[in-house]
Amino acid sequence: MSVTLEELIGSTLVVGIPGTRLTDEVANHLRAIHAGGFIPFARNFESPEQFRALVKSLNEACGRELLVMVDHEGGRVVRFSSGVTQFPDALTVGASQTPDEVRRQGQIEAEELRALGAHVNLAPCVDVLVSGSDPVIGDRSYGHEAKRVAEFSVARIHGLQDHGVAACAKHFPGLGAVPKDPHKQLPVVTLDWEDMRTVHLKPFIESIQAGVATIMSSHVCYPKLDSSPSLPATFSKRLIHELLRRELGFQGLILSDDLEMGALRGLCPIGEAAVRAVEAGHDMLLICSDVLRQRQAFDALCEEHRTGRLSVAALEQRVEQIRKSRKRFSCT
Repeated sequence: MSVTLEELIGSTLVVGIPGTRLTDEVANHLRAIHAGGFIPFARNFESPEQFRALVKSLNEACGRELLVMVDHEGGRVVRFSSGVTQFPDALTVGASQTPDEVRRQGQIEAEELRALGAHVNLAPCVDVLVSGSDPVIGDRSYGHEAKRVAEFSVARIHGLQDHGVAACAKHFPGLGAVPKDPHKQLPVVTLDWEDMRTVHLKPFIESIQAGVATIMSSHVCYPKLDSSPSLPATFSKRLIHELLRRELGFQGLILSDDLEMGALRGLCPIGEAAVRAVEAGHDMLLICSDVLRQRQAFDALCEEHRTGRLSVAALEQRVEQIRKSRKRFSCT
């Protein structure tokens, strides 16, 4: 069966929706953009039974199984209020537990998330915490030492993926020194290559060696790492395609962070943001709230693939990569 350009593009989009039940309006929207994934938030959850029914209705409306990705880090970043074990934040875990205990945490999370219909845990944060940085990372990091962060992150990744849920190392190439919250504005991290390679890239490298399924980038400028110093990593081909994909050899899925975040809003419309993120080398794009912006991103991607700015052949390769990952974690 032939697949249309629109279906290929839609399969690279991971979107959020309002409410705890699917409306006809949202169902029509998801079909129109051929959405490939769903990212739930607390606004979508009342109970395990309700959430499973929501996922089922989404799949039925779209005529396929959506890839369900959720931020389930522990501590303050958990979207489900019941049906899951409430683990402490990563900083507490890193200071008080062992890697074996963290591996067991990942196993429990995988079992509970699978029971809720989720396929990807957007965790762990492998960012190495720097004193004085913005608290947006803070207790989401396993600590200030690259070795400890890497060791605990790898244990969590194995616990999750050995029991059927994909893990996500974030936020590439490292958000631990960020001076501002990218949810609100565009930060600049002025660390040089020596700082990044000796500290902040190490947990990513070890996560890749451990077989992590996905990596999420950051909406942060790293002016000493890119010849275009005003570009956030989201738009940086040097950091996403050349460094992450080619130099570090990552073969899994590269995810953007939410393209609606404040860090990008002052740079360009969301349609252009989606196109630039694809040009940089991302496989899947997250647009977590606004259905209008989701449609604008979809339309822009369609237009730029038709005009040739974006390669259809490269799109087909990305979709094949997504298909392989879905199969690995029991998605149809």
